[in-house]
Amino acid sequence: MQGVMEANLSSFKIILGSSSEARRKVLSEMGYEFTIMVFSTQIYYEKAIRKEKPEELVVALAEAKAEAILGRLSIDDFKKDAEPTLLITSDQVVIYEGVVREKPGSKEEARQFIKDYSGGHAATLGSLLVTNLKTGFRKGEWDRVEIYFHEIPDEVIDKLIEEGDVLYVAGGLLIENPLILPYVKEVVGTTDSVMGLPKALTEKLLKEAILGAMDN
Repeated sequence: MQGVMEANLSSFKIILGSSSEARRKVLSEMGYEFTIMVFSTQIYYEKAIRKEKPEELVVALAEAKAEAILGRLSIDDFKKDAEPTLLITSDQVVIYEGVVREKPGSKEEARQFIKDYSGGHAATLGSLLVTNLKTGFRKGEWDRVEIYFHEIPDEVIDKLIEEGDVLYVAGGLLIENPLILPYVKEVVGTTDSVMGLPKALTEKLLKEAILGAMDN
């Protein structure tokens, strides 16, 4: 894999600021070792951050997550380290018929979300932010993926709700789940982006966080 590791860059450490199993899986698949750091009480209050455009919302939430984690760290220690530490934070929403959907508030809402997707289409909009803790350099971007579905049988929806994982993801949308996968008609974009961590964008921002500060 021609990733950041092969770009003749200095070695670096990674902190993934997410409790998402899907994001951990994607980052591991990319060949990186990393530590996990999350914000126990979600002190940044997701629901309190509102923006007019969904692109602005997911970027603001990724930035708020980064600030919440940075508030718990002794940044001076990272500045002294020989190798830089890169913090990855992200956020994602689902857009259905122009309306932003975050994590379902109940099983009933999750069920309705998935019923809406049946035979229709939705989009994921995710942000990715990489902060270099040694230099303070920060860069973020967002990524959108369109997903089209076949009709999803009620019994499949019932099983998804019973499993419960859909309650913890934006819009109740979990296309990598083996139950829902057969009913995904088309993905315009990448599955890793739908899972919350687009690989190509992650590579790009990691590289920029190492090299970008030197260019300024």
